[in-house]
This record gives sequence, structure tokens and C-alpha cells, in this order.
Amino acid sequence: MESTRLHGSRTSCSSGNNMNREKKFKRKEVNSYCPLDPFAISVDLTFMSMWQILEKKKALDELVKAAYSEKDHLASLPSFRFYDRNGLSVYLESGHGDKLKSPVKNYIKNLLKVNMEGPYGSEWPMEEKVKYREMVAPDAYYIFVHEAPSANTSEISTMLAAQAENSSTSCIEDKGPLVGFVQYRFTVEEEIPVAYVYELQLEPCVQGKGLGKFLMQIIELIARKNQMGAVMLTVQKANLVAMEFYIRKMRYVISAISPSRVDPMLGIETSYEILCKAFDHEAKTILEVNLFLYTL
Repeated sequence: MESTRLHGSRTSCSSGNNMNREKKFKRKEVNSYCPLDPFAISVDLTFMSMWQILEKKKALDELVKAAYSEKDHLASLPSFRFYDRNGLSVYLESGHGDKLKSPVKNYIKNLLKVNMEGPYGSEWPMEEKVKYREMVAPDAYYIFVHEAPSANTSEISTMLAAQAENSSTSCIEDKGPLVGFVQYRFTVEEEIPVAYVYELQLEPCVQGKGLGKFLMQIIELIARKNQMGAVMLTVQKANLVAMEFYIRKMRYVISAISPSRVDPMLGIETSYEILCKAFDHEAKTILEVNLFLYTL
């Protein structure tokens, strides 16, 4: 009897101890789920945010690098190498800023002065130096416009193909006379990859014949082909003909990053506008702007 009670008692105590241990364990287990640390969450989110930013930057850099890896962007657009309309017959050829021969450099300088000294006014002496530096930059890509020689289209195509194999613009001045050029680059604006047109310059004798629109359409094709989000360019406000051309004919808009859109007071002080044409929703959201917001 006693033995039984003792045993029962021990059993009872043992069960009680087990229950106590289980309760203690459960309390400990519950207590292990401490409240979330706001600082730790902030650090994690900051880390994730930085990682995402770095990954996006890496992707953008890769896009720009890939665009620059193609030496001749006209090679994939053979039907756009020629323009024969409105009494004008020209052909196009690619070039690079760090491979320009002296005659071509002099041509670019002279045409820039003829076309841009007026719109820039008193700013021209300083701007001229900037443009000369930009002219020979390694990342400056060109489309040169030549008067078509007497040779037929097939012969010109053969000539261009032969030069493309040499990857050089060394003989460019020996062909039909130059009548204009486009200079463009690939870059990133506000985390959007863009093709930026630095110059579109044509001789007065070939203006007004649809050639400028044709060249800009080529730039837009090149931009899209290389997965750029937009084409951008800078225009002097005093260059009313250019402003009319880009906004009315080419359907470009004043960009959200143009001084006049960032700060109207700043816009009054600056002599230029930044224009853009975006190709996708993200680029439109960031680089373009709803004009009605600025009508007040």
C-alpha cells in the first residue's frame, strides 16, 4: 500500500515535473519569437534596395556596352543607306570620333560654325570648344551624308561593304562630297538607357528635302534595335527652325529633365531645352512630362 502510494506519488511528481518542464519549454519557445526589430528590417530593406540598384545599373551598363560593340549600326539597315527623294540623292556611311581624318574634322568644324554660331550667339566661342572636344571622343558615333556619285546603287553598296570590312573612315573624304552628318552616343539618363543625338547638321542646300527626318528615323531605329528606352537631344531655344522640326514634325516633347520643366525659373535663365521621344512606359513616365501640369 505504502509502496503503491509512494510509487503513485513518485509517478504523480514525475508527471508534474514533466508538465512543468513542458510548460517551461513552451514558455521559452513562445518567448523566442521576439518582436521584429525595426532597425534590422530597415537594414535588410536598405541592403535589398542597394542590391537592386546595383543590379539595375549593371544591366544598364551591359545594354550600353552592347550598343557600342556594334561598329556599324547601318550594316543591319541596308535599305536606309540611300536617300533619293525630292531631287536629292545621297548615301550614308558610319564613322567614329577617334578615327576621323583631318579633312573630315575640318568639315565638321566649318559646318558647325555655319549652322550654330547664330543660335548660340555670345555663347558660341565657349560652346565651339566643347563641340570640338565632343567631335573626336571615342564614344562619338557618326552617320555621314555624302552626295551620291555617278556610280549606281549596286556599285556604291559594294564600295561600302568593302570599307565596312576595314572598319575605317580613312577614305571617307575621297568619295562623294559630304553634305551633313549626325553624331550620337549611347548613355543613361535617369536610369533609362537612351540614344543621345549630339549633332544633326546639314548643308543649307540639302535642308527642307526630308533628309533630316529620314536621319532621325534611322537614329530611332538604331535606338530601338539596341533596346534603348528613348532618343534625346538638346536644342537651343533661339534655333526656332530646329525646335519646330523636332516638336512638330518628329513629335518630340520637352523632357521632364529639361531645365524649364525641373524649375521654371531655371528655365528662364537657360538657353536650351532637352527634348525626347520615349519608346516604353517606364521611359515615358520618367523622361516625358504631361504638359498640362505646367500651364498654370
